[in-house]
This record gives sequence, C-alpha cells and structure tokens, in this order.
Amino acid sequence: MKPLAKTRSILFRDLGLIDYKEAWDKQEDSLALVIKEKLETGKFAGNGFYPKDQVVYFCEHPHVYTLGKSGQNQNLLIPDAILQKINATFYRIDRGGDITYHGPGQIVGYPIIDLEALNIKVKDYVWSLEETVIRTLASYGIEAGRLEGTTGVWLDTGVPGKTRKICAIGVRVSRYVTMHGFALNVNTDLRYFQYINPCGFTDKGVTSMQQETGREIDIEDVQRRLREKFSEVFQVELHTE
Repeated sequence: MKPLAKTRSILFRDLGLIDYKEAWDKQEDSLALVIKEKLETGKFAGNGFYPKDQVVYFCEHPHVYTLGKSGQNQNLLIPDAILQKINATFYRIDRGGDITYHGPGQIVGYPIIDLEALNIKVKDYVWSLEETVIRTLASYGIEAGRLEGTTGVWLDTGVPGKTRKICAIGVRVSRYVTMHGFALNVNTDLRYFQYINPCGFTDKGVTSMQQETGREIDIEDVQRRLREKFSEVFQVELHTE
C-alpha cells in the first residue's frame, strides 16, 4: 500500500439514529459538494487540492435491508408482508456488494472523502476501512481479519464451518469520491440476519461484538475507538464542527 498524504483534517459528524433514506440523501448531498468543488477548481491529484467539504458520518439506522447493485433479489428471504411485521424496510442501492442488514446497535460509517486528495487507490481504500475495524476490534481483544475473495471483516477465517462476518463493507466511488462504507455489528440483534443470505453467502455466519465478548458493549466507546483508528490508518484528523 502506498504511503498516504500528510495529515489533513476531515469533518466528523455523528448523525445518531437516522432513517436510512435520510442518511443516504445526506451522503449524496456531500458527494455532490465535493465533486462540484473538484470540477469548479479543475484541481485534481498531485497538486495539493484538498476538498473542504469532505466528511465522515457515523450513525445507526432503524431496521433496514439494503441490496447492492450487483446483488440478487432472492437473497432477501421474506416477502413485503413479513418486512412490515418485523418493522423493517428494504432499499436497492448504488453501492457494491449484495444484501446486508442495518439496525440499532450497529455502527454504520459513511466516509465522503476524495481518494485523489489522499493519494489512495480504491482497492487500498477498502483495505483501509477493513484495517480500521480490525484494529478497533483488537482493542477489545477480538481477533479479526480478512477473507480472501470478499470484502468486510471476519472471524475464524481459517476454521471451516465457523467463519463469520462482524463487519460488512460496500462502497461507491464517483470521480474518486467515496460514499456508503462499513457496518460494524456491536450490540446488533442478529436475528434480523436470519431473513437474508448476508452478503449473498449461505455457508457463513454473522456475529457481533456483544456475541463474541458475552457482554453489552458501550457503543459510544466503540465509536470513539473507530474514530481514533480511522485517523491512524488514513493519516487524517477527524474534527467536529
């Protein structure tokens, strides 16, 4: 992986519990601002351009399933009537990846950042998101890693029948500006994953920090550590307004 740019500052905003579509709209607005700034200035990689409108959003969502542009509808295993019964919604969206679940007790991160300004390739960006989560989990004594051929953060990748995902990753990149991101299961109600083939897999499980440690985790503490590790991995400072 290439060395990243020198330390820069990016806005951090905690959106709290927010409707999925509302958060999606915020991402689109922020993405448009960064792209507009790039086009209007005509400044791109290699000349010190650094968009002022970059932002990293953290949030939680009410129960929702999202299906990526390459996903298969059959990986949602329940009809609309059951969705309503379990108080969940469904969106087909424009990120990569297949189907996943978002809900209370899960930290969702949406970085809207310019990869050119940070001198980082898309593949390295995904690696860095995974690394941020892996280091955060390690600080809680949870050993996690990557699974060859797929994205996200996994446990017991070398143990057949026990491999399970703790963090999903799906991104979209437009003019080298990112949106969507990661979803880390902290105190997530894992029963909601029973209604899908998570990320399209039928032979791998899903877990949470609570499940792995046997105790409820302080989600604000996890958020704080994620911010620290994000800053460490991406070599940026996350500041609040």
